[in-house]
Amino acid sequence: MAFNLVLVNPQIPNNTGAIGRLCVNAGASLHIIKPIAFDIDEKAVRRAGLDYWEKLDLHVWESIDDFLKNNEITDNAYFATTKTDRPYFEAEFKDGDFIFFGSETAGIPEDVLNAYEKQNITIPMTKNGRSLNLAISTGIILYDAIRQTYSTFEEN
Repeated sequence: MAFNLVLVNPQIPNNTGAIGRLCVNAGASLHIIKPIAFDIDEKAVRRAGLDYWEKLDLHVWESIDDFLKNNEITDNAYFATTKTDRPYFEAEFKDGDFIFFGSETAGIPEDVLNAYEKQNITIPMTKNGRSLNLAISTGIILYDAIRQTYSTFEEN
């Protein structure tokens, strides 16, 4: 088993391509929840993902409701947001967890954040920062999750 990165309504093809490449290298699955602001077969996605896109364990969902109906979300998920004070490094990741990231412009829908409030996490930033690039954020949190579960990562 491996981690599951979930992108809710991604907006920028280059970010999604880079995240796909990250997932292949980290042994993670990528879940993309529509609407998507671009065609995932677009050249920019393929360019950013290089030749990794074909190796990606990709799942595309019609909506957040479709995703939640088909994936049981309990304590097996974390939701990255700037709307919490809980740093990601306080999360206790487990192999197979879902790690959600919102769109570059709107983040994760507030009703979802509220439903899983105790599982909201953030990347600490100075008061001068507002947010980080989505691809960078996924890398920071995914590799901390791998660090925490490294003995199982080596088995994959």
